[in-house]
Amino acid sequence: MMERRALIIGGSVGGLFAAHLLRAGGWEVAVFERSAGGLADRGASIGTRSDLFDVLRRIGIVLDPSAGAAVRGRICLDRDGAISHEIAAPSISSAWDRIYRPLRETLPDSCYRAGMRLERVEPDERGVAAIFGGGAVERGDLLVAADGIHSTVRGQLLPAIVPLYAGYVAWRGVIEESELTRAEHALLFERISFCLPEGELALALPMPGRGEDMRPGHRRYYWIWFRPADFARALPALCTDATGRCHGASIPPALVRPEVISELRAIAEATLAPQLAAIIRRTAQPFPHGIFDVASPRMVAGRIALLGDAAFVARPHVGAGVTKAALDAQCLADRLAESADLAPALARYDRERCAFGSALVARGRHLGAYLEAQAKPVAQRSAVERERRPETVLAEYGAAGKIA
Repeated sequence: MMERRALIIGGSVGGLFAAHLLRAGGWEVAVFERSAGGLADRGASIGTRSDLFDVLRRIGIVLDPSAGAAVRGRICLDRDGAISHEIAAPSISSAWDRIYRPLRETLPDSCYRAGMRLERVEPDERGVAAIFGGGAVERGDLLVAADGIHSTVRGQLLPAIVPLYAGYVAWRGVIEESELTRAEHALLFERISFCLPEGELALALPMPGRGEDMRPGHRRYYWIWFRPADFARALPALCTDATGRCHGASIPPALVRPEVISELRAIAEATLAPQLAAIIRRTAQPFPHGIFDVASPRMVAGRIALLGDAAFVARPHVGAGVTKAALDAQCLADRLAESADLAPALARYDRERCAFGSALVARGRHLGAYLEAQAKPVAQRSAVERERRPETVLAEYGAAGKIA
């Protein structure tokens, strides 16, 4: 049987998972990444799950718990910095680059082309063509769209499906483990620490150090703080640089205006536990970005399959974005291996992963309901939208169970 060719649009983790798994199934693969540079410095802390390690092992990449920082439980800190609630919840916190690097390094360079900006796709009865900036054309038997939340492919196939703003932003930042005081380290470093100021949510957790360094004292401490921001005024103001240019729903960290950071630090001092406020004060370059979700009604159109964030984006509360991409890629490869006929294989992939993606987006919306509801009068909020008890937040946060 002749080798079939898959065009993979997007060279981040979703596209790389798909490339490895399809290659193992006998496909010729070509990955096309918009960015001309490397992606290893992107991303921050990620949650890891057994499902993710299972897919990596299948590819031949063996990562054990040393791939991340061990977390033994969750605590909620009150305004004075005392523990108001605590639960045991062992987990592993890793970093995006610890997953990306081995995926990219073990894929032959001949399969990967950077600096390729997709303009459109043109399917026909024989296959599908990808047309790139500059006029380059590539043809394949299958096209896998792993080009993220602002997917060019989804925009062409499903123009009505756009990212929906959740009504709040996430501020993020990282400091070195060595910057924590002895008391802060003892209290925080092996836990996920939550703060629940009125209308908001902040949490912090350990992660690997730079260059994937896991030596004690060389790791990092990551925080994320969800704060309401209306789409018309507050979000653009946060994402406008000192020259007056608005960067949309996010902004490069180095361009966040000093007065915006100063205001954030002042609010942290006034509303968060002193330990987290101190960490935010020490963070050199915190940055905000809007929270959106995406839910596609289908993931397949002819010989084109959406994958990862190109199809479904769940809010970061579920902590499963990388795992979701890995499981999408695994399902696609498995369904294609079961049938020489693409149509039934892709139809089954569509059914299975749409159900999964829809459920994960729904969970993210459930976990973010309290934050999203801050724009409503209190009397109009449902019980879920009013829920902020520490015992409930700590127990529910994240994706539920084994998500495959």
